[in-house]
Amino acid sequence: MPLPDGARSPGDVCRGARAGSRGGGHTNRTFVFDDGRCAPRQPGAGDGVLLDTASLKMSDLDSEVLPLPPRYRFRDLLLGDQSFQTDDRVQVEFYVNENTFKERLKLFFIKNQRSSLRIRLFNFSLKLLTCLLYIVRVLLDDPALGIGCWGCPKQNYTFNESSSEINWAPILWVERKMALWAIQVIVAIISFLETMLLIYLSYKGNVWEQIFRVSFVLEMINTLPFIITIFWVPLRNLFIPVFLNCWLAKHALENMINDFHRAILRTQSAMFNQVLILFCTLLCLVFTGTCGIQHLERAGENLSLLTSFYFCIVTFSTVGYGDVTPKIWPSQLLVVIMICVALVVLPLQFEELVYLWMERQKSGGNYSRHRAQTEKHVILCVSSLKIDLLMDFLNEFYAHPRLQDYYVVILCPTEMDVQVRRVLQIPLWSQRVIYLQGSALKDQDLMRAKMDNGEACFILSSRNEVDRTAADHQTILRAWAVKDFAPNCPLYVQILKPENKFHVKFADHVVCEEECKYAMLALNCICPATSTLITLLVHTSRGQEGQESPEQWQRMYGRCSGNEVYHIRMGDSKFFREYEGKSFTYAAFHAHKKYGVCLIGLKREENKSILLNPGPRHILAASDTCFYINITKEENSAFIFKQEEKQKRKGFSGQGLYEGSSRLPVHSIIASMGTVAMDLQNTECRPPQSSRGSGGGKLALPTENGSSSRRPSIAPVLELADSSALLPCDLLSDQSEDEMTPSDDEGLSVVEYVKGYPPNSPYIGSSPTLCHLLPVKAPFCCLRLDKGCKHNSYEDAKAYGFKNKLIIVSAETAGNGLYNFIVPLRAYYRSRKELNPIVLLLDNKPDHHFLEAICCFPMVYYMEGSVDNLDSLLQSGIIYADNLVVVDKESTMSAEEDYMADAKTIVNVQTMFRLFPSLSITTELTHPSNMRFMQFRAKDSYSLALSKLEKRERENGSNLAFMFRLPFAAGRVFSISMLDTLLYQSFVKDYMIPITRLLLGLDTTPGSGYLCAMKISEDDLWIRTYGRLFQKLCSSSAEIPIGIYRTECHVFSTSEPHDLRAQSQVSVSVEDCEDTREAKGPWGARAGPGGGSAHGRHGGGGDPAEHPLLRRKSLQWARRLSRKSPKPAGKAAAAEWISQQRLSLYRRSERQELSELVKNRMKHLGLPTTGYDEMNDHQNTLSYVLINPPPDTRLEPNDIVYLIRSDPLAHVASSSQSWKNSCSNKLASCNPETRDETQL
Repeated sequence: MPLPDGARSPGDVCRGARAGSRGGGHTNRTFVFDDGRCAPRQPGAGDGVLLDTASLKMSDLDSEVLPLPPRYRFRDLLLGDQSFQTDDRVQVEFYVNENTFKERLKLFFIKNQRSSLRIRLFNFSLKLLTCLLYIVRVLLDDPALGIGCWGCPKQNYTFNESSSEINWAPILWVERKMALWAIQVIVAIISFLETMLLIYLSYKGNVWEQIFRVSFVLEMINTLPFIITIFWVPLRNLFIPVFLNCWLAKHALENMINDFHRAILRTQSAMFNQVLILFCTLLCLVFTGTCGIQHLERAGENLSLLTSFYFCIVTFSTVGYGDVTPKIWPSQLLVVIMICVALVVLPLQFEELVYLWMERQKSGGNYSRHRAQTEKHVILCVSSLKIDLLMDFLNEFYAHPRLQDYYVVILCPTEMDVQVRRVLQIPLWSQRVIYLQGSALKDQDLMRAKMDNGEACFILSSRNEVDRTAADHQTILRAWAVKDFAPNCPLYVQILKPENKFHVKFADHVVCEEECKYAMLALNCICPATSTLITLLVHTSRGQEGQESPEQWQRMYGRCSGNEVYHIRMGDSKFFREYEGKSFTYAAFHAHKKYGVCLIGLKREENKSILLNPGPRHILAASDTCFYINITKEENSAFIFKQEEKQKRKGFSGQGLYEGSSRLPVHSIIASMGTVAMDLQNTECRPPQSSRGSGGGKLALPTENGSSSRRPSIAPVLELADSSALLPCDLLSDQSEDEMTPSDDEGLSVVEYVKGYPPNSPYIGSSPTLCHLLPVKAPFCCLRLDKGCKHNSYEDAKAYGFKNKLIIVSAETAGNGLYNFIVPLRAYYRSRKELNPIVLLLDNKPDHHFLEAICCFPMVYYMEGSVDNLDSLLQSGIIYADNLVVVDKESTMSAEEDYMADAKTIVNVQTMFRLFPSLSITTELTHPSNMRFMQFRAKDSYSLALSKLEKRERENGSNLAFMFRLPFAAGRVFSISMLDTLLYQSFVKDYMIPITRLLLGLDTTPGSGYLCAMKISEDDLWIRTYGRLFQKLCSSSAEIPIGIYRTECHVFSTSEPHDLRAQSQVSVSVEDCEDTREAKGPWGARAGPGGGSAHGRHGGGGDPAEHPLLRRKSLQWARRLSRKSPKPAGKAAAAEWISQQRLSLYRRSERQELSELVKNRMKHLGLPTTGYDEMNDHQNTLSYVLINPPPDTRLEPNDIVYLIRSDPLAHVASSSQSWKNSCSNKLASCNPETRDETQL
């Protein structure tokens, strides 16, 4: 569109304004008036911004440029700007001082990195050329042909060794060819002009500072004489020390490297720069000495350039052969000067190099980008690296064969610890582990670790910090920084507090320490030694621990500890491929019977959720991913069939029982070179002999086989589910029956519980779990156990009249993680009669939000007190408790000496162990190595033998050397650091965290089962073996057993043993007492009224001491031992027997004193003393966990079997009413006292 006359576009105006200042470079900036006018640039402006608009007159500007009509203002019309009449724009030019000629030269030669780099490279090349020309001149010059100035007659000179006079002519004059002189003059002129220009550009007011610089002086010495020879011809043969240009070349090289780093915007290693400077310094010293001595010796022996070089090397290396020596004093003086310079310069260079080397050793240097592109590596980010954490990570990470070629890069902000440094120097780790000192919050450090090329990044929290919330905040920032820098790098994050977990939910895998800890401790109260079971499952082991021990339980326990969770696609599996289209329980039983593997869960191809024991109604498909427990994964297993099995495989039928009286196959498991050879014997099944028994219990003895000599038969596991023959509905139907029909002995009114989701979660991100809840929230005053209120007047646990034993939790504060202790104990699948009162013994008063979260749960109370206060323990009802859980206190997690952090907890628990010997105490420790102090007996020789066994296993490279400690094997001690391997295993097994959360009850997936336990009684021993128990449970209630918690009688001798083999003679298993059992008849029936509730809770959390069966067995064993043992012979044996008797009397008197102390305190507090049993002691038993034992393992009385029970709500909606009626009729025939638990 044409413009009106006299009007110009804003672009024309601006271009016209810039026309007068063109050439100012890219640094010019302009502000333009909104009406299109440009502000004129003021001449002589200095540095900075020109904003002199006050001197401008608007009339002058208007006379120069007319404003545009509104229709040409597209921006104002589009934006709706109505103030264009008064809106003015002003042109402002920045950095106008750089438009001068000097500034442009300065920008080109000095400021601009790229152009300056080219200039320095050209200068460096010139200096090298001058040194090369000097060498050429030396090689072409021969003093024997004559010496003199340019154009003068040549004179011959011969060195006279006997004369002390020096002829200076060979030193002052040299022979220089015309062409060589011309080239040197041209190079000198260029160098001189460049030097003067740089002096002019870098002038800052002090000319003498520029003149007396060493580089300027050397430049003048090497250039001015050549320029003078242009005008004074006789001086063209004058000697000029051009070889000194090597120092100027060194200086130019340093500047060039600096400019190069600035140009590419990267920081090169300071070590590289220092090594380069040192090398150049040595080279310049040798070159200067070689050329100087060669030239001075022209007046002496006339040494060649090679001979001079040889002399300098021999001299500077302090060898000094003496075959070549300077003959005249000038050359000798030069050697002295060069040696002095070397003694001053080289030590300074070496000192700087050593300092940088030490600093690099501390910081770790860089991880090579070439290695990052060709090799695989993972990064471990920690706040402070301790030796225990490092070894746990390395042992677990490199336990997997496919990770052997991985590198581990440790990124830690602190300096490397002495112990860590010592370990990383071991050849096993030095080639695979790289330590970098740096912060994950700095991109430079993440770049050093090559985070963007990493296969994974593990971010661990510092659990030893006093402020654990602050430690979580640091972890969150690290996770954010890594995600921002390398969004494609998989993140494995460990968090401490559950309320901080949602900040890192973007991570691929997250493990919350307090969530797992409290859920595990809660399950320990109802499923004994759950902590040991989970710890063994998440540790990588080959089951070789304890195999050289003479103790049978140690060999079995060590072999079963090698079982882990693996996965495989069903269509690709030899274990499970033949069960496609069959029910889950059918496949689980037959895979265990045939291969010894325990199928625990699966995942559908179209569903990402893992289901544990989905039940018999779940039909397996070829695309399912199966999860199983075995000593090794199927890919590393070899299958060896018996000859008769090969002949009968075609006639195999999967629905029968074992033929005749043939026992279950013995699976010989050989873990060698990563391969398991499974010896598969005859697995052919026979048709069922009889129908199922009509008893209500799942393991009830069939009546038709009760009086026969034949072994009782077990119903087969059906290929497809028969809904009328299953019992999972008992967990739902018996609830309503319990609520409608209260017990006859209940004198108090029954509080109706409801099932629902807790209305108040204490933190964001908690998984919703269906629980038993109160219809109405309890008032906060009613949650206080030891103080009455207007609603009730109870002030101690006895007054409440609880039917079940208490569970007491001792913690420092009521953190949000404590909520996860309550939820598994109040889950909907637990019978109402199994619910134990929970008492929270807190050092500090809980806040309002925590009370709001727990007030909806039934029988949950709190009181203020400490575990080291006897009065607090008695008021909390410890004499009515079966389980006491002592949680590690945050305030004691850090100590001046690392391993002393558990001192207070250990001593307090030891005191309670002496005061209340029948109490099952589960303790959390900070350091796993301190578990050897739990239940410490100074003169217990068996514990000393176990200590030796632990040391031997550690020397053999075991990751589970502490597993044979009796408190850990029995599940009475636990350290959260043992679960660190859960996060490490997730790198190879990404399903381990979901499976662990399902087992602990932290997540509840619809259709997935849960972990529970059942106890084997005397009446259940007709099943005989674990394999038959597996079949019985699968056929009757669709439950999958995964392990056994076994308790054995044991006598702990106080004598010092010679070895562990001597102790094996006093270790008595249950099988040793079978003759006593047969002679005495069946062992006592269940406990009385006091023991009924304990039996209803699976024996009070599986504590072996409280069972009369074991105590009676121990007494029978002692009597038999006293009858069989010979009389004490000799004085030594008599003295030993007397000392044992005295010790027994001492212990008895000590227990009596402790009993009196406790009873006196109870009387002082007004508490009844009838419930205190001071003599009930469980110091004569040991317990351990057997994970997935072989099918032929014999069951023993009081074995507690771990079960994965199917979800009772999975198929409730599809169940018919008749099925419900039949199921309720079956339950009605059960004993009401035992219907609410998995009764055998």
